[in-house]
Amino acid sequence: MFNVRLALLSASLMFATACSGYSTPSAAPSPTPSPTPIPGGSSSSVTIPAGAEFLGNKAYAPDEVTVSVGTAVTWTNTDSTSHTTTSDMTGWNSGIVSPGGQYSFAFQTAGTFPYHCAIHPGMVGTIVVR
Repeated sequence: MFNVRLALLSASLMFATACSGYSTPSAAPSPTPSPTPIPGGSSSSVTIPAGAEFLGNKAYAPDEVTVSVGTAVTWTNTDSTSHTTTSDMTGWNSGIVSPGGQYSFAFQTAGTFPYHCAIHPGMVGTIVVR
């Protein structure tokens, strides 16, 4: 009887240990729709270069962009891995931008808007809107 209990206890512990390494994958960020640009508004571009996850504040090129109100900024992922462009405050969230993909957001109010990659938090940039 003791051997049966020991066997059941051992099996239970092995099962619990085997399952403890499993974690549910985190959900991909949901994209925020871009507001409609002001008619006649301009556009600006930011590139996500190869190896961006290792570049910190140089992961978005340029890492600081100054634009006018109504300007649409387009991020283009030229890296071989997916990234995001996610506002540090309430603002925008591109969701996953796959290699070769783009995301645009039209800035309707003046201010300074820091942002990051939700996948690689060391990637940071700033949009200044005047």
